[in-house]
Amino acid sequence: MEHPHPLSDFKFCPHCGGAQFHEHDAHSKRCATCGFTFYPNAAAATVAVIVTPHGQLLCTVRQRQPAAGTLDLPGGFVDPGESLEEGLRREVREELGAELAQCTYLFSLPNDYPFSGHTVHTADAFFLCTLAPGSQPQAADDAASIVYLPPSQLQPSRFGLHSISRGVARLLQAWPTHPQP
Repeated sequence: MEHPHPLSDFKFCPHCGGAQFHEHDAHSKRCATCGFTFYPNAAAATVAVIVTPHGQLLCTVRQRQPAAGTLDLPGGFVDPGESLEEGLRREVREELGAELAQCTYLFSLPNDYPFSGHTVHTADAFFLCTLAPGSQPQAADDAASIVYLPPSQLQPSRFGLHSISRGVARLLQAWPTHPQP
């Protein structure tokens, strides 16, 4: 399947507003009026892989589109000025009302995230996390509810976002030795 140009939704130059904003190469557009070339870098996003002491994965149920009603893992976009870890901790606070004690980078996956009728290209960084002592997760913000699942009940197809589904499949391949809290 061929993907559309990453800037196909953008018809006008973001620098001067000119309408002569055309594909420059496979990843950029250039304005014939002012000469500005725009490369859309991937947005940074984070994913919290929270494994309980009993070996269950903390999952959420998505409250909003895209993929409302499907399983997800806590996380989201990193704000400008935040590190990946700061963005991860903020997203976990927003979605679960919980604090992280530890987060360790695992891997990353590319993703195309539909948002407001536009495709946002992201680089999703997965972190193995533990909750701070005393943290009692409660669903909030983007999370409709929380579900704890043992590895035997994890089905990647139940996770509605493509990168999360692929990430869960990758986690399951390594589960006997990793992740561990």
